[in-house]
Amino acid sequence: MAIGRGFGRDTVVDCHTHTSHSDGADTAEHMVAAAEREGARLIAVTDHLTLPHDMDPACEASVPEAELGDLIDEVSAAAAAHPAVEVVQGFECDWYEGCEDNVRRWSEGATFLLGSVHWVHGAWIDDPDDRHIWDELGADAVWEGYVDAWCAACASDLPFDSMAHPDLMRRFEREGAAYGKDPSPLWDRMAECARDTNRRIEVSTAGLRKSVRGYYPAPPLLERFAAAGVGMTVGSDAHRTQDVGWGIADAYAYAAAAGFDHVDVPRADGSWDEIALR
Repeated sequence: MAIGRGFGRDTVVDCHTHTSHSDGADTAEHMVAAAEREGARLIAVTDHLTLPHDMDPACEASVPEAELGDLIDEVSAAAAAHPAVEVVQGFECDWYEGCEDNVRRWSEGATFLLGSVHWVHGAWIDDPDDRHIWDELGADAVWEGYVDAWCAACASDLPFDSMAHPDLMRRFEREGAAYGKDPSPLWDRMAECARDTNRRIEVSTAGLRKSVRGYYPAPPLLERFAAAGVGMTVGSDAHRTQDVGWGIADAYAYAAAAGFDHVDVPRADGSWDEIALR
């Protein structure tokens, strides 16, 4: 890993953003321009990768297959128009049973892949407009099913560079869907899975903008990841221009307090760099 190519401790990098090609509100050009305005040195455009028709029939959450080429072209054009910002072509790849061939085919051309889990027991778990899975199974079953799926994603042979918002199952914990048991065994298992499969994890500021009112992952889980020697990236999970780079500097401090000494940074050419936190 190359280290120190101009990335100081005060460098803002945002490794998780979405455009209007998936479930974001703005174009790639607008998102990269926002990164430039905010003084970010690097932005990764990570739209939700194409999903099978039965999971996203109207392509409301993911990039339609027919638009994949257009998206990559638009990201390249935005990078050329804003040379002060390094632009990384990536995708957020939702893991589901049997996804491997789809992910490999549809992610061609990307240099950075975020693995993520939103789909548990055949339903989306983070849709505020449809929480039937929580009502039908109960919070404990959803949390435990999420961890099963997350560990399966880590153990897959897909080349996920980092695992996005690791404890997304906390999405509604302040809205009546908290885990009813001691979550320590879940945290221990996730840290062991990430360590044993050599996966990085993401520190995400998105939960601070939601009812979670905290980072993903929660402090006890993040501390376990750090103690296990797991690498980490940072991202805002911005779906609109005003959230690009949001809270990243504070996320560095949060990660350092949990025990991390550096942030891993993907580069546009597929290489990796670091930002020292100490």
